[in-house]
Amino acid sequence: MIRALDVVVPAHDEEAMLGACLASIRHALRHPALHGIQAHLAVVLDTCSDTSGEVAETALRGVPGAQIVECRARSAGRARSAGIEHLGRGGAEAERAATWIATTDADTRVPDDWLARQLIAADAGADAVAGVVDIDDWGRQPLRVRRTFADVYRRGCTATGHRHVHGANLGVRASALAAAGGMPALALAEDHALVERLAASGAVILASPSLRVRTSARCEARASGGFSDFLRTLGHAAPADGDADQKNGERATWTPATRSR
Repeated sequence: MIRALDVVVPAHDEEAMLGACLASIRHALRHPALHGIQAHLAVVLDTCSDTSGEVAETALRGVPGAQIVECRARSAGRARSAGIEHLGRGGAEAERAATWIATTDADTRVPDDWLARQLIAADAGADAVAGVVDIDDWGRQPLRVRRTFADVYRRGCTATGHRHVHGANLGVRASALAAAGGMPALALAEDHALVERLAASGAVILASPSLRVRTSARCEARASGGFSDFLRTLGHAAPADGDADQKNGERATWTPATRSR
């Protein structure tokens, strides 16, 4: 049974969206299914030059176990790794097996049952849970991008699973993370690298198409090669381009059917 929960949110100049993200996590932490769970939340401010720190301090006021971590990585992957290490719970294997780590992004809002559903899956035997994303506001993105994204995303989903990986909607058992060598401290696609390592280590990965978060479709990328850049490539890809989901933030590089349930 999961007895401890760590939530990690990397942020680089996210003053406009961070407050809504943290408010949604606060609601998720209050879910009745988390009663008795020892929870910690880390916001990792990565080379921020705006008021993200003040936004985080205000949003986290009164939240038990909430912490602000600072780093200068200029990388969501390395910031995510720094947050996990900061909250890292050492000790025996049994303690790590009873600890769950959930991660999302600062431009993302999670549903009230986001954490509860991950812990239910963990208690049912999952070592990791990979969810999917809905676009919060297409804003200035052209209609072509929206249509191509829908096509690419649909081809990565089945009735019972999917092949998408998002650091904005990911959870892993601490013991499985350790067995896979920890969170890859990569500048790009650390989420994909982690899932690949987990699959190679024999972890049970639940690819849930119903575990959804809402994320930004902004045009201005915070990290080169990330989700915003992926959307930009779709503006130049044909809707039936089979390679579109291999680029940037959506690389279909794992096969969940081999280990998921």
